[in-house]
Amino acid sequence: MAKVRPFKGLRPSADLAPIVSSRPYDVLSSQEAYDECLGNEKSLYHIIKPEINFEPIADEHDPKVYDKAVEQFGKFQKEGWLKQDGKPVYYLYAQTMEGRTQYGLVVAASVEDYLTGVIKKHELTRADKEEDRMKHVRCLNANMEPVFFAFEDNDTLMKIIAKTAQKPSACKFTSAEGFGHEFWLIDDDADIQAVTDGFAALSALYIADGHHRTAAAARVGEEKAKNDPNHTGDEEYNFFLAVCFPASQLKIMDYNRVVKDLNGLTDEQFLNALSENFAVEKKGAEIYHPARLHNFALYLNGVWYSLTAKSGTYDDNDPIGVLDVTISSNLILDKLLGIKDLRRDKRIDFVGGLRGLGNLKERVDSGEMRVALALYPVSMAQLIAIADSGNIMPPKTTWFEPKLRSGLVIHKLED
Repeated sequence: MAKVRPFKGLRPSADLAPIVSSRPYDVLSSQEAYDECLGNEKSLYHIIKPEINFEPIADEHDPKVYDKAVEQFGKFQKEGWLKQDGKPVYYLYAQTMEGRTQYGLVVAASVEDYLTGVIKKHELTRADKEEDRMKHVRCLNANMEPVFFAFEDNDTLMKIIAKTAQKPSACKFTSAEGFGHEFWLIDDDADIQAVTDGFAALSALYIADGHHRTAAAARVGEEKAKNDPNHTGDEEYNFFLAVCFPASQLKIMDYNRVVKDLNGLTDEQFLNALSENFAVEKKGAEIYHPARLHNFALYLNGVWYSLTAKSGTYDDNDPIGVLDVTISSNLILDKLLGIKDLRRDKRIDFVGGLRGLGNLKERVDSGEMRVALALYPVSMAQLIAIADSGNIMPPKTTWFEPKLRSGLVIHKLED
């Protein structure tokens, strides 16, 4: 049973939404954020990447940077660029990319649900990244950016989504990346109750993207509860900002690998070694996309190859062992190329999302990388199965697009 509740969102007006809102803090560098909002004092980057307010750009972990975030957050509210809704409501957020639209319900999700496992994860988090986001949530006393959840389709929630999407929206615009964004308020009392009841009928919510933000938000809530002598469990800090999408609407994109060298092997030796566990088929110079699960695309020295894992090299009954990221990590990256730690080895890099296989080819052709490996995307069914089993996916397995737009609504930890 998932517990969510409506909240008094802090948000920009329709005309300011495209100006204030931004890409998430972790998808671009400080310099890129600085360049992207040059001349725009209303950009959320001034709060979520506050290091850009200094000349030169400051270290993002410097204490003065967090202080600047607080100052900027206050400025945005004082200037009226962000205004708080008068009553607790839910919201609906639609994203459109390449003709496909997904609809997410914006809710205040429960810290307790995260701590007890109702909100399920599929990735490990790093303590340093958690701590950075905790400091940000703590000093601003707000969830500035939402986390990205999925839920198994539910009739009640699907009906609310369909009903709301027929109404006039609070804002609608296309971002610079070409993605469509539309935002509605769900402020009818009966509809608000229906959303609450619909989530209560769910056995779980699944973190699709934003594991560090989820962990940080939950830890701050837990910390505030322990430090509050009058804690009841109903305080706003017991909840955090989440956008929840029906799993059937989500699409996971491929997340690929490029490696700097062949671990001392020649091209011929490497291809011969691959043939032990894969059927290797030369495809030529034209980009080859993996055709199905357990089929990989390899790019080496100007040529694309199809690699198909041989029977017996994977276990379809093992939720982790069946993953192509597991197969490739064990049988190619580790066994042949000597890469044992995907998180820390400097010889490997990862290419996901919209960059496409052309980017893999470019990085190899330029000489920056020696070989590229493209994987068939993980499915939402696989992600849910892994989360339900309590297992953790290997690093760099899933890539979701489009990313959630930050700044369309903010959740304050004190009403």
